[in-house]
Amino acid sequence: QVQLVESGGGSVQAGGSLRLSCTTSGLNSRVNAMAWFRQAPGKEREGVAAIFTRDGRTVYGMAVQSRFTIVHDNVKKILYLQMNSLKPEDTAMYYCAAGTLSPLTALHVIGYDTWGQGTQVTVSS
Repeated sequence: QVQLVESGGGSVQAGGSLRLSCTTSGLNSRVNAMAWFRQAPGKEREGVAAIFTRDGRTVYGMAVQSRFTIVHDNVKKILYLQMNSLKPEDTAMYYCAAGTLSPLTALHVIGYDTWGQGTQVTVSS
């Protein structure tokens, strides 16, 4: 059974940090990329960061570059998102996803066929 389970969300003040985790199980060998997406109320789901699990290449959305870091532990099968210098506009539900993609589409929803249930991040000013 394929499963992605996120954890680590919470409430933090602006300027603070959080680390999200996504525990994976049952992913098939065709999966070559994992990513974090977020969705705020009334907005479309947005790609935050992606990592290609075979060579470690990373892709970041413009809004989070230099503040967020995505890491995949290939041994423990856990995906992390370290979020620093958080801003109120980072408030959203954060989702972990897995799929088979190219670098050009790494932050697009299409192509990711396995999703977690999400974890809420709230940043107050």
